Amino acid sequence: MATERTLILVKPDGVARGVIGEVIARIERKGFRLEALELRTLEREVAEQHYGEHTDKPFFADLVEFITSGPLVAMCVAGVDVIAGMRNLMGATNPVDAVPGSIRGDLATVIGENIVHGSDGLDSAARELELFFPGRF
Repeated sequence: MATERTLILVKPDGVARGVIGEVIARIERKGFRLEALELRTLEREVAEQHYGEHTDKPFFADLVEFITSGPLVAMCVAGVDVIAGMRNLMGATNPVDAVPGSIRGDLATVIGENIVHGSDGLDSAARELELFFPGRF
């Protein structure tokens, strides 16, 4: 069983609501490891690269505006099957569809401010980790 790494963000709404510790506690209780953690306000250029696959979508500007609106917490999280495990732990993107017990199911109420982001596959994890933690992974 190979260890994977993924990018997890506690978005500005999660930071503003004071749930950073809750998110980290859930990650650690699950058995995953934090390999890097940084509190920062994201630069517009990095946000645009991060959401690059959505450039031509009508919600792109809102995504960039939201993710740069205040501090976020960026983490490299590692473990066996961590990408799928974290996607499960986070819950569905739309909190209305997220099951109770998941981060979004318990803590978020609207799709635009859904507390966390996690890479959706190995390729996106590698790209996103390089964007947020250049040269470290």
